[in-house]
Amino acid sequence: MRRLLLMRHAKSDRANWRGPDRHRPLNRRGRHAAADVAAFVAAVGEVPELVVSSPAVRAETTARILVEAWGTPLRLDDRLYGGGVADVLAVVAAHPVDRLLVVGHEPTCSTVVRRLTGGDVAMRTATLAGIDLEAGLRRGTLRYLLQPRLLETARRRGILEKAPRREP
Repeated sequence: MRRLLLMRHAKSDRANWRGPDRHRPLNRRGRHAAADVAAFVAAVGEVPELVVSSPAVRAETTARILVEAWGTPLRLDDRLYGGGVADVLAVVAAHPVDRLLVVGHEPTCSTVVRRLTGGDVAMRTATLAGIDLEAGLRRGTLRYLLQPRLLETARRRGILEKAPRREP
């Protein structure tokens, strides 16, 4: 069974950014949240075979933090910036690996989860949904929804260590 890991990009620097939306960077909290997700995913053995990300700076930076920790290949796909559910599912279909991580944006991420699982979830920044895909890309089962605040608490309490950087 294929597992889709769907992640909304980490927290961006919206308040201080005056440039084009596509070029908005992550803020410090976002960089830390992405590193926490990377550490947790590695610790529980959920590292994907491939990461596909929106080319928007905030999404790409989130993805690069993850792949640096895991040594996983990264591809950028323009369909994930401003695209809808059909675009995300087309990206998933184009990469038939057993475990794929897609880094994207709202409201598309929560809509994909709802379309596949029927669940109404809050995909806050750096939230990760793990979905087992059934019947191709028409249906899935939500296996977990990981919120970054939970990981931040685990790291502060010493339960979770930051993922070490891997050499390329």
